[in-house]
Amino acid sequence: MVLYMTDIVIIGGGPAGISAALTAAQRGKTSVIITSAPEDSLLWKAEKIDNYPGLPGITGKDLIAALTKHAEGVGVKFVRGKALSIIPMGNRFGVSVGMDFVDCGAVILATGVARGKAFPGEKEFLGAGVSYCATCDGMLYREKNIAVIGLSAEAPEEAEFLRSIGCNVEYFDGKRAKKYEIKGAERVESLTADGESYPVEGVFILRAGVAPDTLLPGLETDKGHIRADAEMATNIPGVFAAG
Repeated sequence: MVLYMTDIVIIGGGPAGISAALTAAQRGKTSVIITSAPEDSLLWKAEKIDNYPGLPGITGKDLIAALTKHAEGVGVKFVRGKALSIIPMGNRFGVSVGMDFVDCGAVILATGVARGKAFPGEKEFLGAGVSYCATCDGMLYREKNIAVIGLSAEAPEEAEFLRSIGCNVEYFDGKRAKKYEIKGAERVESLTADGESYPVEGVFILRAGVAPDTLLPGLETDKGHIRADAEMATNIPGVFAAG
């Protein structure tokens, strides 16, 4: 389902993303911010911020609330969820959020600092047993053994959803320092966690966000950072970076 048609989709609801949305509003452009739950943000966990102009001593939680209120006040729409892919459609883009889409003319990537590298085997088996979306792909694994690596606030709830539709779920709290490796031939056959092997047919990696070059294949990055020129344009026309 198409949730919105807008001028700009901004992926990331931190200071850079919201600043981009406010600037767009000043120039008469509509925007939709796609962002995960606030508590997944590193900023949310900051107890005290002294270097943000005009707001000395503010907590990260209060800063996010103030920025969000400002953006909503000028008409910016928020979609709470995880952007899964950016699909070029001629001179427009479709950004998938779970089972839904936002249609836009340009995309700004304001995803912040990448959190960790992909697990061994993750990219190789993406679409062949590795998934980032429980509601999208869960029904494919009914009555099958799967692993869920939880790296977001919503991960336990998504794992329960998978159980509720008949998946046999082995849950791993990914925020603990475990070493994971996904193995198989043509499709996922097992997950190794700290040296112990679990036979599974699927691995759901539930992060707060998806790496930019996974969101949009062909996007140029350098050691995990998006390559952008002086105007913050990436190598893909219509896609920009901020933050």
